[in-house]
Amino acid sequence: MQKIKKIIPLALVTMPFLAMAETIKGIITKITGVIDVIIPLLITFAVLMLMWGIVQFITAAGDEEKRKKGKELIIYGIIGLFVMVSIWGLVGVLTGTFGLSQSAPKLPTYQPSF
Repeated sequence: MQKIKKIIPLALVTMPFLAMAETIKGIITKITGVIDVIIPLLITFAVLMLMWGIVQFITAAGDEEKRKKGKELIIYGIIGLFVMVSIWGLVGVLTGTFGLSQSAPKLPTYQPSF
């Protein structure tokens, strides 16, 4: 019974994909599209965090506590940038490896023959 309780949420999450008869390639393309929107926003946040840390570090002339907080923000910003750019690169590699395109597929056209 416990195993069924663990499987039910997974089944409910995957039901929309099964109902729409999605392929694995279509699911990966949708996930890649979402990631392509989120990653630039997270990179922007990391850059702002880095810059705010630099400003705090510079303006805290004699206060060691503020300098320490600024230094931590700088480190977190650099780590965040590294992680985000790495994930963005990984998505690019996976997209190229599996041959997923970033453009919409061409739709078939109907040409009546008279």
